[in-house]
Formats: sequence, C-alpha cells, structure tokens
Amino acid sequence: MAGLAILIPAAGASRRMHGSDKLLAEVDGQPLLRRAAAMAARTGERVIVTLPESGPSAPGRRAALIGLPLQIVPVADAHDGFSASLRAGADHAGPVEGLMVLMPDMPDIEREDLTLLIAAFAEDPTRPLRAATETGVEGHPVIFPRRLLQELRVLTGDRGARVVLEGESVRTCTLPGDRAILDLDTPEDWDAWRRRHED
Repeated sequence: MAGLAILIPAAGASRRMHGSDKLLAEVDGQPLLRRAAAMAARTGERVIVTLPESGPSAPGRRAALIGLPLQIVPVADAHDGFSASLRAGADHAGPVEGLMVLMPDMPDIEREDLTLLIAAFAEDPTRPLRAATETGVEGHPVIFPRRLLQELRVLTGDRGARVVLEGESVRTCTLPGDRAILDLDTPEDWDAWRRRHED
C-alpha cells in the first residue's frame, strides 16, 4: 500500500480575478501553481494535478508544470466546480492510505507544513486530518483517509468536500500564523498579500 497521493485541484476558472489567472501569478519567482506542485513533489509523495481539459487557462497552466514529476489529469467537466477535481483526484489516487488536497492558491504554505501534515496523518491514517491556524480555525490542506475516497468520487457541485467530513472525527494539525486559511482569490487579495510581504 502506497502512502499518500497529493491532489492539487487546478481546474477552476479564476472568475474573481477580472481576466487574469491567479495560478500563474508569480510567488518566489515562479507561477503559484508551479510553486505548489514543486513543493508537493519534494515531499516524495505522488502528485496529481487536475487541469481544465480546454479553455483559455489550460495552456498556461500546463506549461507552468513542464518538467515536474507529477500526473496531470484533464477535467472535462470542470464547469461542475470544485467537486469535479475531487472526483478526478480520487479516481486517479490508486491504492493509497490517504489523499491530501493541497489548494494551489495558498502562497504561505511551505513544504515543511506538508511534511508535518504527512507525519501527523501517519499517526492515525483512519481519520481525516485538517490543517488549522494557531487560533484553531480549520483550513487547508486536508488529508482524507482511504475509506473516504469513494465518497469523494461521487461528489457534485461546488461545495468542496465539507459534506464528506460531516460526522467525521477530524483531527487538526496546527500551522504557523494563518497559513491554513490564507488564499488569494481576487486582485485585492493579491495586493494586500504583497504589501504585507514587502513590510
């Protein structure tokens, strides 16, 4: 049985970015999507990246991943929302103990955070594990145990996997600051984040 697969769901449309693709914005000198994928690959776990099968964002995102050791999964039904990536990731995960969902638009997540989560999950691979802030707010990444992958395969809509975690005894793993909840969805989010990192 393999350890983990890491799913990076990157089939969304960046609709709130007013025409630009947030996943191609540069962080640490590279596109945000490539940064997340390279970081995941350095954990030694298998990495799956979902991309839109077609559309204006597909070529740029695919180009950003060239040369990285990962599996790209085109998602034909990306219009169905976040659940389409989760379904595809669960379908391609194979015989793993768990599936980590690593959102690609969280620029403060570091490889050490992923390593910490992987080690924490290994202590009890039967229960879901969520990253949390220092004040206890639950966020991402999330690791789903093998027994929940079938539920991910039948998700619908854009709600994400919250419904899969309902009623589960979810463990948390604390990450520094607000890393677990900081995502960048709008140009204003990006401006505020860049200002904060320039200070």
